[in-house]
Amino acid sequence: FSLQFEQIVTGRGYVEDVRLFLGTIIIAIALFAQFYKKKYPENRDFLILCTVLYIVFNAVLQLIIFTKEKNAILFTYPPADSFISTGLVVSSKLPGFSDMYTLVIASSDPKSISANQPLQFTKSVTQWFTKDGVLVEGLFWKDIQALINEYQREPKKSK
Repeated sequence: FSLQFEQIVTGRGYVEDVRLFLGTIIIAIALFAQFYKKKYPENRDFLILCTVLYIVFNAVLQLIIFTKEKNAILFTYPPADSFISTGLVVSSKLPGFSDMYTLVIASSDPKSISANQPLQFTKSVTQWFTKDGVLVEGLFWKDIQALINEYQREPKKSK
């Protein structure tokens, strides 16, 4: 579900934040280490450097995930053509032995004057699948788009 939701949100003009960039750097480091032109004894220093950089960037990424994201599945920047000055934080919950799936949309900067109140949506996952176990994407997309529309219509907080 998180990939589907990410496609819907980014399709609305929201851009995913720094996690994607850090992940790309980590992959590039691994690829450079794997496909470096020299063989092992000659590329020892280069491999040590790549290993250290890989560990450092992974540690930074894990620190961001641990401190900032917690159970979030998507962080975005605000849309470029919008007056909204905050992005979104999308989190989901599906407790064990339950069919009730919960999505929460909140502002990435809840203290901002343009931040809306968090919205929560709970529905049985059985509503999105056929009896053969096939996801009916149109139903899922419709519910998620309605949630995003409701979040964007939400009245602003008064301070």
